[in-house]
Amino acid sequence: MESTKWVIDPAHSTLQFNIQHLNISTLRGTFTKIEGTVEAGEHFENAKFSFSANVNSINTNDEKRDTHLKSADFFDAEKFPKLSFISTNFTKKGDDKFELTGNLTIKDITKPITLAVIYGGTAKDPWGNTKAGFEIRGKIDRREYGLTWNVAIEAGGKMVSEEVALIADIQLLKK
Repeated sequence: MESTKWVIDPAHSTLQFNIQHLNISTLRGTFTKIEGTVEAGEHFENAKFSFSANVNSINTNDEKRDTHLKSADFFDAEKFPKLSFISTNFTKKGDDKFELTGNLTIKDITKPITLAVIYGGTAKDPWGNTKAGFEIRGKIDRREYGLTWNVAIEAGGKMVSEEVALIADIQLLKK
């Protein structure tokens, strides 16, 4: 079976995270610099995904918070400038639904993760480029990756939750 190489189109792709703040609201953040490739057969069977994000590109709409997230309290961007994901399996679960398993590395800590994927389809853009779209969702416990900073709050609980939702909306460009 012939394999096709795809690359992330960064202008049409996002990698975001959501985390509970003060147990009352959701804080959203984005890594604005992402890159990656997918090697796949027709209809994306046996696809192999490889993605990374530049930690210094984190954006939560608050410069002071972004600086704190880049510090040793969280991502330690100076020592660990990238987070990455390399797939180990891509399994069809329905017409447009897949399960993506692989290894997520944050701060040189690598853990297995399973992500839910919805394949949005494939289309040609007005310039003749073939594109494919995917929605990828998952959750991690940030403590497992050395992201342990927190503060107790007066009402009880912690400032930020341990569970982090990961959201990637990816558009691939066929090479």
